[in-house]
Amino acid sequence: MNILILGSGGRESAFAWKVAQSPKCEKLFIAPGNAGTTQYGTNVNIKVTDFEGIKALVLKEGIDLVLVGPEEPLVKGVHDFFLADEQLKNIPVVGPQQEGAQLEGSKDFSKVFMEKHNIPTAAYKTFTKDTLEDGLSYLATAGLPVVLKADGLAAGKGVLICLTLEEAQAELKAMLADAKFGEASSRVVVEQFLTGIELSVFVMTDGNSYKVLPEAKDYKRIGEGDTGLNTGGMGSISPVPFADAAFMQKVEERVIIPTVEGLKKDGIPYKGFIFIGLMNSSGEPWVIEYNCRMGDPETESVMRRIDSDFVDLLLGVAEGNLDTKELIISPKTAATVVMVAGGYPGEYLKNKVITGTENVRDSIVFHAGTAMDGEDVITTGGRVLAITTVQDNMFSALQQATADASRIYYDGMYFRKDIGFDLL
Repeated sequence: MNILILGSGGRESAFAWKVAQSPKCEKLFIAPGNAGTTQYGTNVNIKVTDFEGIKALVLKEGIDLVLVGPEEPLVKGVHDFFLADEQLKNIPVVGPQQEGAQLEGSKDFSKVFMEKHNIPTAAYKTFTKDTLEDGLSYLATAGLPVVLKADGLAAGKGVLICLTLEEAQAELKAMLADAKFGEASSRVVVEQFLTGIELSVFVMTDGNSYKVLPEAKDYKRIGEGDTGLNTGGMGSISPVPFADAAFMQKVEERVIIPTVEGLKKDGIPYKGFIFIGLMNSSGEPWVIEYNCRMGDPETESVMRRIDSDFVDLLLGVAEGNLDTKELIISPKTAATVVMVAGGYPGEYLKNKVITGTENVRDSIVFHAGTAMDGEDVITTGGRVLAITTVQDNMFSALQQATADASRIYYDGMYFRKDIGFDLL
């Protein structure tokens, strides 16, 4: 079968690597892809939100299945676009329709959903420009620190943890009155701050049954020792040692089942991935957020631990028979170290030539922000490469991924050398 992956980051590189291994995949296309995805399939320079361009490609190449990587096309309704089109409606899309994608597209929607279905999450209230004064008063009664979340998609920047009342009130004003995050912060969720240790749990669902993929932990801060600015993710590790069988049973009973059942009860069709951002607070799971797609860089670690045919699982989602498919998970540890551009997550260097990827010994180099410039591979994004290895234990995996990252060079390169050290 011919398969199309939408996206251009490290997550899509990992998808492409895994999909290309399947005997069921005849031709693979990635739109727009990056310099690394060309080794698994054919890149096509179409934006993920150019639905007409995607349609033309799907019809021209006889695409049999579409796997959507990032959230933006899902929140903007790419799946609905297919279902509403006579020529596309029978081509399966793995990724929820627009209503289901609101689990990520609207923080308020997801909080209302969790409250309705008794899914454990932090206490919250939502405010708009018209209720700003109520919001400021509410902050005066809320405990500190307090979390402010822009309701809509804000490119990963719309969540603020405020340590003082003055900071919280100033930021709420900036978000609502001054549109700090544009339309995304026309509504703001004010949320209780949870303490504990975070992890990501990934679920595939066909709308009825589900499979729990390997869990992972990612590292958001730019600096070692989890210091400095937040990024899109500097590395990940899977499995997560503290997510033992007892904890994961709580997650399944209290979060996963009520989520899948809740979508059904609310009449929201959902075929795709549910990323559940969790806080392990004294052994109890609390939901921080939902995403309507896989995480990045967690996908790079998760894909390396799936030993079964991933395309077969995708077909299970598409055809509604996921419960008949086999998910085999490796007991080994996968570690991912993300290499970023100089200056990231602020203004960063671009168009730097990457060398040394051929020196990597026991890892896979998943490309993220890269492109071809003649014969050269150059940097184009803030997160450039994701170096992922699988080893028998966590220490070996971390050591190998870090050593292999050190074998690559480009001007201004940086990566954290302490990914996973908090778990050792």
